[in-house]
Amino acid sequence: MRELIVEADGGSRGNPGPAGYGAVVIDAATGETLAEAAEYLGVTTNNVAEYSGLVAGLRAARDLDPTATVRVRMDSKLVVEQMSGRWQIKHPAMRPLAAEARSILPPDRVTYEWIPRAENKHADRLANEAMDAGKRGEQWSPSQSTADLDAGGAARSAAPVKGRGELRGQPQPTRTRTTPHTNDIRAARNVASEAPTAGAASPDLGTPTTFVLLRHGETPLTPQKRFSGSGGSDPALSETGRLQAERVATALAARGTVQDVISSPLARCRETAGIVAARLGLDVRIEDGLRETDFGAWEGLTFAEVRERYPDDMSAWLSSPDAEPTGGGESFEAVAHRVGVARDELLAAHTGRTVLLVSHVTPIKTLVRLALGAPPEALFRMELSAASLSVVAYYGDGNASVRLLNDTSALRQPD
Repeated sequence: MRELIVEADGGSRGNPGPAGYGAVVIDAATGETLAEAAEYLGVTTNNVAEYSGLVAGLRAARDLDPTATVRVRMDSKLVVEQMSGRWQIKHPAMRPLAAEARSILPPDRVTYEWIPRAENKHADRLANEAMDAGKRGEQWSPSQSTADLDAGGAARSAAPVKGRGELRGQPQPTRTRTTPHTNDIRAARNVASEAPTAGAASPDLGTPTTFVLLRHGETPLTPQKRFSGSGGSDPALSETGRLQAERVATALAARGTVQDVISSPLARCRETAGIVAARLGLDVRIEDGLRETDFGAWEGLTFAEVRERYPDDMSAWLSSPDAEPTGGGESFEAVAHRVGVARDELLAAHTGRTVLLVSHVTPIKTLVRLALGAPPEALFRMELSAASLSVVAYYGDGNASVRLLNDTSALRQPD
């Protein structure tokens, strides 16, 4: 029996915000790219976009060979786990799209596999092309596709996929680029993305999932205002930072609402989380998506030093979310994608609970920005002190509410 591979992705610039998806169908035996699909979806959420990409990819695979087995590869752990049946689909907006995806091919002929984002560049590029087209007031068309260039073509996909051979040096096959079954996908999306408009009375959506966002305590670098990301020296807390963590632990213990503690893998967050969790009688789980930005060559430098040494790179970084710090650091867009994926996975795993997330300046500001639907430049308009608390609540209709930002009242407690 023939095996096809579907790689799909979706994105939303704002979540909810302008969104699009991309999907590609590949022959598992040869690595040949058989079909591409992409669509601008209007304003909706990341999850709706990802599920829409899955639906389009499965439909394209079925149209190519309705008897084939299909291996779906996506970098959305949420979609993969839900479609594999390991996680429940509690979010009402996701159920219609999941049901649509299951109806396209017999479930026993479709398997799901999570892959890192770096292995899903083809579909990611298609999704971004669709969003770019929507920004211009257009719909994506096959002639716009450059996904094969960004992904390295079929040869890029050869290594990670079982059964694919190396294609470099061989004649490249003719590919069919498909347009999506727009009416079917849009009908499902319209059901999934119905949400109260701003100012409208909201229904009773049950207990929200609440993220209490704690920035780690001070390190020796904090008072000097030096760039300290995931690519630097990974400093531990200073004496002041440990005292700050103890005071926050006391305040959170008095509230008695935190049910789970999750931390960035970096030392300053693990230490902060450990101090708080010990007071609360909870364990700490590590989430890599909560780590700080990799600031590349800027690690350990002050803002003024970076401005002096890398003026052009600094100007680009301040003006564009796509710009990377000197030396291969992470762009704000890359961090937002990483943080968004972690957020969705945590929401699925901790529905209705209050979760303490111990993280850093950029990830916490990004969670707040995404909850507000604010543009990337909003990151520069928020203050986030060491050991400060912020709170975001997430509701069953996909909306979010920022309840607190940069609260440092716990640090003013008397000794």
